[in-house]
Amino acid sequence: MEKQKNIKHVVIIVPPYSTLLDTCGPMDVFQRAIDQMKLLENRVDFTYHIHVVSTTKARQIPVSSGISIVSEGSYKNITYPVDTLIVPGLPQKTGYQVGKDVLAWLKEQSGHVRRICSVCAGAFMLAEAGVLTGKKATTHWMLCEKLAKNYPQTTVDPEAIFVKDGNVYTSAGITTGMDLALGLIEEDLGKSFALQIARIMVLYLKRPGNQTQYSTVLESQQIDHQPIRKAVEWIYDHLQEEITVEKLAEHTLMSPRNFARVFARELNITPIKYVEKLRLEAAIRYLTETHLTTDEIAHLCGLKNSTNLNRLFLHTFEVTPTQYRRNFQTSFSR
Repeated sequence: MEKQKNIKHVVIIVPPYSTLLDTCGPMDVFQRAIDQMKLLENRVDFTYHIHVVSTTKARQIPVSSGISIVSEGSYKNITYPVDTLIVPGLPQKTGYQVGKDVLAWLKEQSGHVRRICSVCAGAFMLAEAGVLTGKKATTHWMLCEKLAKNYPQTTVDPEAIFVKDGNVYTSAGITTGMDLALGLIEEDLGKSFALQIARIMVLYLKRPGNQTQYSTVLESQQIDHQPIRKAVEWIYDHLQEEITVEKLAEHTLMSPRNFARVFARELNITPIKYVEKLRLEAAIRYLTETHLTTDEIAHLCGLKNSTNLNRLFLHTFEVTPTQYRRNFQTSFSR
């Protein structure tokens, strides 16, 4: 007779008009984990059980895409011990207000559950409930300033994919709920299992929590100031070279001092720090998409040698380039 496995109840509490993927993304990741765990038979002594509950009395929950999802009912009807509690994005434009009873319940649960998590703007629900007080957290990069302003007792990281502080986990925008779910599964079942789930779901790679939310190149494409935009384009095409403020200023026909001032005003970062971020992102692509050596990658990114590449990765990710590659290289690396 097969031994009955322990159940880790994963509860997603959904407010009306939130983004569908905030809920379905983590759900699908955990469901794939359940399917894979069945193949392991008795090698894992637990399984997950996924629950979707509503912040209201209604079983049908309308979401922002215009459809509805069917829940088990209100969070008030929960009778099982919650292991992991996930809060999807709180709608920002509908004027929907979460009831004080829901906030009180979230605060109470944060002291009992093993993990309490938010996806995207769900961080605002946790913050309003007092769960993020004194904590480090993140949310969608477009909302980080608002979160920091409205809840000054929370330290907001505007770049992280997801942040863990104690038993509180917050993630950035929409699809990062899937990254967070993979991270939670990795905690429970190990890195190789989580990577297997990522491969099954045809995710490009399993992103670490401290990877930046958005591309530096993509962000800089929004610049209207033509001389600075010209400088950014030149940097991207000449990463292998030694890049100085003086050289960049020369290409834009500006004085070094004025160039540095205008660059920082337009991009909220110094030219040298910007170059470093571009080189880091280029190195990440080479590590995860190719089989080039770390010395070759360092040369292509303008970092001269693997020692400098190691120093940059240890400072940013607290892992070496080789460890990063081992953790996140895709199956289709060239």
